[in-house]
Amino acid sequence: MTSVNMSDIVGKTDILFLCIDTLRYDVASAEEAAGGTPVLNRYGPWLCCQAPGNFTYPSHHAMFAGFLPCRVDVGRMEERELLFYPQAIGLRRKVPEGAYAFSGSTIMEGLEREGYLTWCVGGVSFFDKRSDMGKVFPGYFMRSDWNPSFACPVKENTANQVDFILKKLAAMDPEKRIFLYVNIDAVHDPNYFYLEGEKSDSLRTHAAALRYVDGELGRLFDGWSALRGGAFVICCSDHGTCYGEDGCYRHGINHPSVLTVPYKHFWISEAL
Repeated sequence: MTSVNMSDIVGKTDILFLCIDTLRYDVASAEEAAGGTPVLNRYGPWLCCQAPGNFTYPSHHAMFAGFLPCRVDVGRMEERELLFYPQAIGLRRKVPEGAYAFSGSTIMEGLEREGYLTWCVGGVSFFDKRSDMGKVFPGYFMRSDWNPSFACPVKENTANQVDFILKKLAAMDPEKRIFLYVNIDAVHDPNYFYLEGEKSDSLRTHAAALRYVDGELGRLFDGWSALRGGAFVICCSDHGTCYGEDGCYRHGINHPSVLTVPYKHFWISEAL
Protein backbone atom coordinates (compact mmCIF):
# COMPACT_ATOMS: atom_id res chain seq x y z
CA MET A 1 0.00 0.00 0.00
CA THR A 2 1.48 3.32 -1.10
CA SER A 3 1.54 5.99 1.58
CA VAL A 4 -0.29 9.23 0.85
CA ASN A 5 0.03 12.78 2.09
CA MET A 6 -3.36 13.75 3.41
CA SER A 7 -2.45 17.44 3.26
CA ASP A 8 -2.61 17.05 -0.52
CA ILE A 9 -6.12 15.61 -0.22
CA VAL A 10 -8.02 17.34 2.60
CA GLY A 11 -9.68 20.48 1.31
CA LYS A 12 -8.76 19.73 -2.29
CA THR A 13 -10.89 16.73 -3.22
CA ASP A 14 -13.88 14.70 -2.15
CA ILE A 15 -13.28 11.79 0.22
CA LEU A 16 -15.33 8.60 -0.13
CA PHE A 17 -15.15 6.15 2.78
CA LEU A 18 -16.67 2.75 1.92
CA CYS A 19 -17.06 0.12 4.61
CA ILE A 20 -18.03 -3.30 3.24
CA ASP A 21 -19.47 -4.44 6.54
CA THR A 22 -18.43 -7.93 7.75
CA LEU A 23 -16.12 -8.70 4.78
CA ARG A 24 -13.43 -11.27 5.61
CA TYR A 25 -9.90 -10.79 4.32
CA ASP A 26 -9.50 -14.38 3.11
CA VAL A 27 -12.67 -14.17 1.00
CA ALA A 28 -11.74 -10.75 -0.41
CA SER A 29 -8.23 -11.96 -1.28
CA ALA A 30 -9.52 -15.16 -2.92
CA GLU A 31 -12.02 -13.24 -5.06
CA GLU A 32 -9.28 -10.79 -6.02
CA ALA A 33 -7.04 -13.66 -7.18
CA ALA A 34 -9.89 -15.36 -9.06
CA GLY A 35 -10.94 -12.16 -10.84
CA GLY A 36 -14.30 -12.09 -9.09
CA THR A 37 -13.98 -8.41 -8.18
CA PRO A 38 -12.79 -6.69 -11.37
CA VAL A 39 -13.77 -3.18 -10.23
CA LEU A 40 -11.90 -3.27 -6.93
CA ASN A 41 -9.00 -5.13 -8.55
CA ARG A 42 -8.30 -2.07 -10.70
CA TYR A 43 -7.17 -0.22 -7.63
CA GLY A 44 -4.49 -2.54 -6.35
CA PRO A 45 -4.39 -5.51 -3.97
CA TRP A 46 -6.09 -5.74 -0.62
CA LEU A 47 -3.87 -5.14 2.39
CA CYS A 48 -4.25 -7.72 5.17
CA CYS A 49 -5.15 -5.77 8.31
CA GLN A 50 -6.18 -5.97 11.92
CA ALA A 51 -9.79 -5.00 12.52
CA PRO A 52 -10.41 -2.06 14.86
CA GLY A 53 -13.11 -4.06 16.68
CA ASN A 54 -14.94 -7.37 16.55
CA PHE A 55 -18.34 -5.99 15.55
CA THR A 56 -19.78 -2.86 13.98
CA TYR A 57 -20.26 -0.63 17.02
CA PRO A 58 -16.74 -0.64 18.56
CA SER A 59 -15.07 -0.81 15.17
CA HIS A 60 -16.78 2.32 13.87
CA HIS A 61 -16.10 4.31 17.01
CA ALA A 62 -12.41 3.58 16.40
CA MET A 63 -12.49 4.30 12.67
CA PHE A 64 -14.42 7.54 13.05
CA ALA A 65 -11.74 8.65 15.54
CA GLY A 66 -9.06 8.03 12.91
CA PHE A 67 -8.02 4.48 13.82
CA LEU A 68 -8.60 2.66 10.54
CA PRO A 69 -7.62 -1.00 10.11
CA CYS A 70 -3.84 -1.38 10.41
CA ARG A 71 -1.47 -3.95 8.89
CA VAL A 72 -1.43 -7.36 10.54
CA ASP A 73 2.34 -7.07 11.11
CA VAL A 74 2.06 -3.86 13.16
CA GLY A 75 3.28 -4.62 16.66
CA ARG A 76 3.22 -1.17 18.27
CA MET A 77 0.79 1.74 18.17
CA GLU A 78 3.61 3.95 16.87
CA GLU A 79 3.91 1.77 13.76
CA ARG A 80 0.35 2.41 12.56
CA GLU A 81 0.01 4.39 9.35
CA LEU A 82 -2.49 7.08 10.27
CA LEU A 83 -4.31 8.96 7.54
CA PHE A 84 -6.17 10.96 10.19
CA TYR A 85 -4.39 11.98 13.39
CA PRO A 86 -6.55 12.87 16.44
CA GLN A 87 -4.79 15.84 18.02
CA ALA A 88 -6.64 15.79 21.33
CA ILE A 89 -5.85 12.22 22.40
CA GLY A 90 -2.14 12.67 23.18
CA LEU A 91 -1.14 9.75 20.96
CA ARG A 92 2.20 11.24 19.85
CA ARG A 93 4.07 14.46 20.39
CA LYS A 94 4.49 14.98 16.65
CA VAL A 95 1.92 14.56 13.88
CA PRO A 96 2.91 11.49 11.82
CA GLU A 97 4.28 12.33 8.37
CA GLY A 98 1.51 12.43 5.78
CA ALA A 99 -1.36 12.39 8.30
CA TYR A 100 -4.10 15.00 8.55
CA ALA A 101 -4.27 16.29 12.12
CA PHE A 102 -7.87 16.96 13.05
CA SER A 103 -9.44 18.67 16.02
CA GLY A 104 -12.69 17.51 17.56
CA SER A 105 -13.90 14.06 18.53
CA THR A 106 -14.24 12.54 15.03
CA ILE A 107 -12.68 12.87 11.61
CA MET A 108 -16.02 14.21 10.40
CA GLU A 109 -15.91 17.03 12.93
CA GLY A 110 -12.42 17.90 11.78
CA LEU A 111 -13.37 17.84 8.12
CA GLU A 112 -16.44 20.00 8.73
CA ARG A 113 -14.05 22.66 10.04
CA GLU A 114 -12.23 22.39 6.71
CA GLY A 115 -15.47 23.18 4.86
CA TYR A 116 -16.60 19.64 4.01
CA LEU A 117 -20.19 18.48 3.90
CA THR A 118 -20.08 15.26 5.90
CA TRP A 119 -22.65 12.73 4.75
CA CYS A 120 -23.56 9.21 5.84
CA VAL A 121 -25.58 6.62 3.92
CA GLY A 122 -26.30 3.79 6.32
CA GLY A 123 -26.80 0.08 5.94
CA VAL A 124 -26.83 -2.08 9.07
CA SER A 125 -29.11 -1.26 12.00
CA PHE A 126 -26.47 0.80 13.81
CA PHE A 127 -27.17 3.45 11.15
CA ASP A 128 -30.94 3.15 10.79
CA LYS A 129 -31.97 5.95 13.21
CA ARG A 130 -34.89 3.80 14.40
CA SER A 131 -33.46 3.38 17.91
CA ASP A 132 -31.38 5.51 20.26
CA MET A 133 -28.30 3.43 19.45
CA GLY A 134 -29.12 3.61 15.74
CA LYS A 135 -28.94 7.42 15.96
CA VAL A 136 -25.41 7.62 17.40
CA PHE A 137 -23.34 7.21 14.22
CA PRO A 138 -25.69 9.20 11.95
CA GLY A 139 -25.48 12.00 14.51
CA TYR A 140 -21.78 12.43 13.76
CA PHE A 141 -22.58 13.69 10.25
CA MET A 142 -24.09 16.91 8.92
CA ARG A 143 -26.37 14.82 6.71
CA SER A 144 -27.40 11.20 7.22
CA ASP A 145 -29.70 8.97 5.18
CA TRP A 146 -31.15 5.50 5.65
CA ASN A 147 -34.26 3.72 4.46
CA PRO A 148 -35.47 0.12 4.71
CA SER A 149 -34.40 -0.68 1.15
CA PHE A 150 -30.77 -0.36 2.33
CA ALA A 151 -31.16 -3.00 5.06
CA CYS A 152 -29.36 -6.35 5.29
CA PRO A 153 -32.32 -8.60 4.33
CA VAL A 154 -32.90 -6.71 1.05
CA LYS A 155 -31.08 -8.44 -1.80
CA GLU A 156 -30.78 -5.22 -3.83
CA ASN A 157 -29.53 -3.14 -0.88
CA THR A 158 -26.27 -1.93 -2.43
CA ALA A 159 -27.93 -1.09 -5.74
CA ASN A 160 -30.53 0.91 -3.81
CA GLN A 161 -27.81 2.79 -1.94
CA VAL A 162 -25.92 3.60 -5.15
CA ASP A 163 -29.10 4.76 -6.92
CA PHE A 164 -29.91 7.01 -3.97
CA ILE A 165 -26.40 8.46 -3.71
CA LEU A 166 -26.13 9.28 -7.40
CA LYS A 167 -29.58 10.91 -7.44
CA LYS A 168 -28.74 13.12 -4.46
CA LEU A 169 -25.23 13.82 -5.71
CA ALA A 170 -26.55 15.23 -8.98
CA ALA A 171 -28.30 18.01 -7.06
CA MET A 172 -25.33 18.97 -4.86
CA ASP A 173 -23.04 21.96 -5.33
CA PRO A 174 -20.03 20.70 -7.32
CA GLU A 175 -17.82 23.29 -5.62
CA LYS A 176 -18.61 22.01 -2.11
CA ARG A 177 -16.20 19.31 -0.95
CA ILE A 178 -17.94 16.13 0.28
CA PHE A 179 -16.90 13.47 2.77
CA LEU A 180 -19.27 10.54 2.23
CA TYR A 181 -19.32 7.45 4.41
CA VAL A 182 -21.28 4.45 3.08
CA ASN A 183 -22.02 1.39 5.19
CA ILE A 184 -22.43 -1.39 2.62
CA ASP A 185 -24.20 -4.32 4.24
CA ALA A 186 -24.74 -6.90 1.48
CA VAL A 187 -21.98 -9.19 2.81
CA HIS A 188 -23.43 -9.06 6.33
CA ASP A 189 -25.84 -11.86 7.16
CA PRO A 190 -28.16 -12.83 5.63
CA ASN A 191 -26.31 -13.32 2.35
CA TYR A 192 -27.50 -16.79 1.25
CA PHE A 193 -29.76 -15.30 -1.44
CA TYR A 194 -26.78 -14.21 -3.57
CA LEU A 195 -26.40 -17.85 -4.71
CA GLU A 196 -29.46 -19.45 -6.25
CA GLY A 197 -30.81 -22.39 -4.32
CA GLU A 198 -28.88 -21.70 -1.11
CA LYS A 199 -30.81 -21.77 2.17
CA SER A 200 -28.12 -20.67 4.63
CA ASP A 201 -25.12 -18.34 4.79
CA SER A 202 -21.66 -19.74 4.04
CA LEU A 203 -18.24 -18.71 2.77
CA ARG A 204 -19.58 -19.30 -0.76
CA THR A 205 -22.52 -16.93 -0.31
CA HIS A 206 -20.24 -14.43 1.45
CA ALA A 207 -18.08 -14.41 -1.69
CA ALA A 208 -21.11 -14.11 -3.96
CA ALA A 209 -22.30 -11.10 -1.98
CA LEU A 210 -18.91 -9.45 -2.46
CA ARG A 211 -19.09 -10.03 -6.21
CA TYR A 212 -22.50 -8.32 -6.21
CA VAL A 213 -21.09 -5.35 -4.27
CA ASP A 214 -18.18 -5.04 -6.70
CA GLY A 215 -20.53 -4.57 -9.64
CA GLU A 216 -22.46 -1.85 -7.85
CA LEU A 217 -19.25 -0.05 -6.87
CA GLY A 218 -18.44 0.20 -10.56
CA ARG A 219 -21.64 2.19 -11.04
CA LEU A 220 -20.86 4.35 -8.02
CA PHE A 221 -17.35 5.17 -9.20
CA ASP A 222 -18.51 5.91 -12.75
CA GLY A 223 -21.28 8.17 -11.54
CA TRP A 224 -19.17 9.95 -8.95
CA SER A 225 -16.43 10.66 -11.47
CA ALA A 226 -18.90 11.98 -14.03
CA LEU A 227 -20.64 14.24 -11.52
CA ARG A 228 -17.76 15.29 -9.28
CA GLY A 229 -14.50 14.70 -11.16
CA GLY A 230 -13.08 12.08 -8.81
CA ALA A 231 -12.37 11.35 -5.16
CA PHE A 232 -9.92 9.82 -2.72
CA VAL A 233 -11.41 6.48 -1.66
CA ILE A 234 -10.90 4.54 1.56
CA CYS A 235 -12.32 1.02 1.25
CA CYS A 236 -12.22 -1.56 4.02
CA SER A 237 -14.16 -3.86 6.27
CA ASP A 238 -14.92 -3.18 9.92
CA HIS A 239 -14.69 -6.84 10.99
CA GLY A 240 -15.06 -10.33 9.57
CA THR A 241 -17.32 -13.19 10.60
CA CYS A 242 -17.26 -16.94 11.27
CA TYR A 243 -19.07 -19.79 9.54
CA GLY A 244 -18.29 -22.57 11.99
CA GLU A 245 -14.49 -22.28 12.21
CA ASP A 246 -13.36 -23.71 15.58
CA GLY A 247 -17.03 -23.95 16.52
CA CYS A 248 -17.50 -20.19 16.14
CA TYR A 249 -20.31 -18.43 14.33
CA ARG A 250 -20.86 -14.83 13.22
CA HIS A 251 -18.92 -12.02 14.92
CA GLY A 252 -18.61 -10.07 18.17
CA ILE A 253 -15.91 -12.58 19.20
CA ASN A 254 -12.13 -12.45 18.94
CA HIS A 255 -11.57 -15.13 16.31
CA PRO A 256 -8.93 -14.61 13.55
CA SER A 257 -11.66 -14.74 10.89
CA VAL A 258 -13.35 -11.83 12.65
CA LEU A 259 -10.22 -9.82 13.42
CA THR A 260 -8.53 -10.01 9.99
CA VAL A 261 -9.96 -7.63 7.38
CA PRO A 262 -9.14 -6.18 3.94
CA TYR A 263 -8.15 -2.55 3.41
CA LYS A 264 -7.08 -0.35 0.50
CA HIS A 265 -7.12 3.31 -0.42
CA PHE A 266 -6.95 4.79 -3.91
CA TRP A 267 -8.09 7.57 -6.22
CA ILE A 268 -10.88 7.60 -8.75
CA SER A 269 -10.36 10.36 -11.27
CA GLU A 270 -12.33 9.47 -14.40
CA ALA A 271 -15.17 7.25 -15.49
CA LEU A 272 -14.20 3.59 -15.76
